[in-house]
Parts: sequence; structure tokens; C-alpha cells
Amino acid sequence: MIIRVRFTKTGYLKFLSHLDLVRLFTRSFSRSGIPVKFTEGFNPHPKFSIGNPLSLGIESTAEYMEIEFAEDIRPEKVMVSLNTVLPEGIKVTEAVVSEGTASLTSLIRWSHYEIRLWVKNEADRTTLADKLKGWDDLDSVLIDKKKKKGKNKISVRVDIKPLIGNLQFKDFDQDGFAVLAALLKTGEEGNLKPSDLAEALETHLSLGIDLEMTQIKRLDAFVEKDSKIEKPI
Repeated sequence: MIIRVRFTKTGYLKFLSHLDLVRLFTRSFSRSGIPVKFTEGFNPHPKFSIGNPLSLGIESTAEYMEIEFAEDIRPEKVMVSLNTVLPEGIKVTEAVVSEGTASLTSLIRWSHYEIRLWVKNEADRTTLADKLKGWDDLDSVLIDKKKKKGKNKISVRVDIKPLIGNLQFKDFDQDGFAVLAALLKTGEEGNLKPSDLAEALETHLSLGIDLEMTQIKRLDAFVEKDSKIEKPI
């Protein structure tokens, strides 16, 4: 059977690489004692996959993973057993039996982010909301993205407007950051990094932000089914 789980990646563990995260869960499966199924061969390893891993430095309250088990097990047992051994910052918040056959990476189409921008001076802070209204007036927003071509990487011009489902300015938070909510394309049919969006906003709207101070958190991820956007769990 396959269990699909949702977990957090917060605090200092936002700097954990995808490979290190895989190693962390591999150790956690062993320590928790849950009956994870292993691959066959000379170097067996637990059968699990993490959908659409984030770049370093991005927090998330909605990472998704599928784990294959050698025997039936209750999702609640998986959640409790893993949370007993996982470090602070990584916590399983939901678990369900997966009834599909497609991989999470192929299913997830959108990610919902909170993007916190630091505006450097007061004049730009007072005009930020008005400047952001100009985003909808842009017919296209072209950026340079790196793509693999054989063994090399090439730079291509991409219009990111179709990769944005929604962009909304919320307000300034208590720390003085401008808070934006963004629904961005994720996965095999298109992908837009929040950092690339922040850079495009500065380039095209001259917001006066310090890009190096940008803080990003993924709040959720979504699959697209029958033209409807739904949560994986």
C-alpha cells in the first residue's frame, strides 16, 4: 500500500537540500520502525518520493511525499511514528491512503506562496500598492531562464504571465515587509520560482525592493483534476 503525507519544512531546516531531506527520512523510517517497502538489488533503499522539492532557503507548511509499505498500516500510525523521531521543523501534519498510480511530481501543478519583500525607503512603501496594480496591465513579462539541452544549460526567454494564477498584495507586516500571496505554476507543465517573480516585479515595476532580503514560504500545493484545482490530500 501507498501512504501520501503532508509535512512541514520550517526554521533552520529550510536550508536542508533535497538530498539531505531524503537521507533524513531514510533514517527516520528506520528509527520509527514502520514497515516501509525496500527496493531490491545490491543496495536496497526505502521506496518513497517527495513531490516538487523546494529550493534552499524556502520554508514550507505543505510538502508532500508518498511512501510505499510492505504491509497494511494505518495513516495515523505513520504520522505518529514519524513525528516521534523527526527533528523540530519537519512534522507530518496529514496522512492518507493514496489510491492513484501517478507520481506526485507529475500531478502537482500549482503552488501557493507567501512572498515577503523588503522595500528600502519610505517613498517606495507609500507607492507600492499603486505600482503593483500596473502588473495586470502588462501583456507579457519576459525573463531569462536556464534550461537543459543535452549536457549543457542554455538561456531562453520565457513569458511568465501564463505561469501566474494569482498575485495579491496583502499588507505590510509588523516587521515592515510587504506581504504578497502568489499562486504559481509548478511541475512538468511549467514552473516559476518565487524568487524569479520577485526579480521580475522589481525589473518591470521598480518597486525599490532589496531582493537579497526576500523571504518565501510555500503555504500549499495543488493538483489539477478535471480543470479543477485541488489539494493532494
